Amino acid sequence: MKYIVVGLGNFGASLSQKLTAQGNEVIAIDTRMEKVDLFKEKISHTICMDATDEFTVSGLPLLDTDVVIVAIGEDQGANIMATALLKNLQVKRLISRAINPIHEKVLQAIGVDEIVHPEEETAERWAKKLCLSNVVESFELSQDYSIIEAKVPDDYIGKTILEVGFRRDFNLLVLTIIKKVEVKSILGKTKTETQIQGVASADNILEPNDILVLYGSNKDLQIFLKQKLR
Repeated sequence: MKYIVVGLGNFGASLSQKLTAQGNEVIAIDTRMEKVDLFKEKISHTICMDATDEFTVSGLPLLDTDVVIVAIGEDQGANIMATALLKNLQVKRLISRAINPIHEKVLQAIGVDEIVHPEEETAERWAKKLCLSNVVESFELSQDYSIIEAKVPDDYIGKTILEVGFRRDFNLLVLTIIKKVEVKSILGKTKTETQIQGVASADNILEPNDILVLYGSNKDLQIFLKQKLR
C-alpha cells in the first residue's frame, strides 16, 4: 500500500519506518531538512516541504495514495491547516493526530476519518492496524503473534465458525465474537450496545456487523485478511 506521513517527529518517524519495513511505499514529509536527511535511508521517500502550502501539497501523488497521516504534534496550527488542506484535496483516507480534547473536536469538525492519540497508542500498533485490512483493533503479544478484532467478511455471514474453518484452513483461533445489539432503556428508547459473547464455539453463526476476535501469528492473520477480500 502507499502512505503519506506528514511530520517526522517521534511518532511520525517511527510509524513511517515501520510501514516501510513491512513492504509499503511511504512518502514522509517534514519542514526540517535535518529530519529528512536523518531518515532518508530508513523510509521509502523523504521530502522537505511545507504541508500547509496548497501548491506544493497538490503536487504529491494524492490520488494514488491509500492513506494520509498527519502526524504533526509540535504545532497544532500547522496540524489543523495541513489536515484541512488534505481534506479539501479529497484524499482517500485521512488520519490526523490530536494533542488535546479541543484539538480533537476541531479535527472531528474538519471530517477526518480517524484520529490518533500517540500518547496512548504506539506507532507499532498503528502500523499493524493500517497494514491489516478491515482490522478494527489489534494487540501485539510478541513480535510474531497478535490478537486482532476484524470485521466478518460478507462471504462468511450465515456460516458457523466450524464451516469457515478458521483453525483448519487459516491456523487461527476465534477467541470470541463482539456483536452490536439493540436494547431498550427503562424509558423505552432503543439504543445500540456492544456485547462480548463469551468464549466462541464451533457452532456460533456469524452475522452481519459481527466483530471477530482472532488469535494467531502475524503471517497467518495477514493471509486470512487478504484472502477474505477476494
